[in-house]
Amino acid sequence: MNRVVHPIEEESYRRLRARLDTSHFPPLTRAVVERVIHSAADLDYATDLVMDEADLEKAHAALHAGAPVVVDVAMVGAGITRRETVCRLGDAQAGPGLTRSAHAIRLAHEQVGPGALWVIGNAPTALEELLTLDADPALVIGLPVGFVGAVESKAALRESGLPAVSNVSEKGGSAVAAAALNALLYHPTSAEEKL
Repeated sequence: MNRVVHPIEEESYRRLRARLDTSHFPPLTRAVVERVIHSAADLDYATDLVMDEADLEKAHAALHAGAPVVVDVAMVGAGITRRETVCRLGDAQAGPGLTRSAHAIRLAHEQVGPGALWVIGNAPTALEELLTLDADPALVIGLPVGFVGAVESKAALRESGLPAVSNVSEKGGSAVAAAALNALLYHPTSAEEKL
């Protein structure tokens, strides 16, 4: 992917790295940590995010091989650049014991099947619903924000053993979830690195 980086973004990363040493992180972890911090101007994400480099490597390969990307809300999809996303929230309906966000995840799962990358930045109930499905994801970016259910849903994601990016605190949101996916999208593949 040929991506032209704007001078403002270059300067932002320079300032970020002047304030925080990220050189000890493995390459994809570093890319995710830096892009999330950049999106939120919040250095605390360096110690709040939880991910595994091997999971990121597999997800990176799947993403660049064309795996579908599913988002919980249109705002997350709007933040993911240069890639089409699936968002079924507009088709979803709430019902007894089922939020609209959870129903949207069911609909998306029926549409994309296994191997997708799931990016959840808004609704803890969307993440909770995903964990009940046999989604076999390439990666779950579970960064819902909030004081009700967000911490618990992210802890459940980590306990599930699924390949994931999450964080420990209540923080999160559409911008940081999209940023985590964009970090993988923008990171060169081995073929691009050779060019």
